[in-house]
Amino acid sequence: MHLIPTNDEVLALLRETGALRDGHFEYPGGVHTNEYLQMALAFRYFQNAKILSVGLSRRLRANPELHAMIKELSIVCPAIGGLPIAYGLSEALRVRQVYWAEPEGDDKSLRFRQYLQQTPGEKVLLVDDILRSGRRLTQLRQLVESNGATVVGIAVAMYQPNPSVADFGSLPLHYLAKMDAVYYRNSASCDLCKRGVPLEKIWM
Repeated sequence: MHLIPTNDEVLALLRETGALRDGHFEYPGGVHTNEYLQMALAFRYFQNAKILSVGLSRRLRANPELHAMIKELSIVCPAIGGLPIAYGLSEALRVRQVYWAEPEGDDKSLRFRQYLQQTPGEKVLLVDDILRSGRRLTQLRQLVESNGATVVGIAVAMYQPNPSVADFGSLPLHYLAKMDAVYYRNSASCDLCKRGVPLEKIWM
């Protein structure tokens, strides 16, 4: 394993832990895909969590602008999936602090707990375990910026963009590894359905 794991090394680690699976999967919105990735299955093992967190931290330190602001940087993540990588990065980088937003209400909007919010001008790095659609990170960015903080970048362990992935404009995106799955908008357009590959529905 390299000091910064290669894309192939990261994917191999994910397959070994069962976090990355091949097959025929359907997401709650009806989209079909040939691969499913659940990062929590990799992060349940301390050594793997350390490899992923430290590898990503080394990528971040290699960025001159981020490296210069690490001591004053706050890491903010969406709970629950973002917490393992957020705390792993916090330990590796020695950032100022780390905290998170939680889904609340019928619409599952992200909210900070009472007294837990950014200060105007605070520099924030948004962190999550995976970026697929970008919905959570988009909502988190809006929430952080509404409190007057400055989002300086996004960092994720895995980048697996789907066809409707959010556009973050000029905001820097840092990731340890990238994976391109094949997506089908529905069963009618799905080659896996046509070939009779058994379907497994994703419920989270």
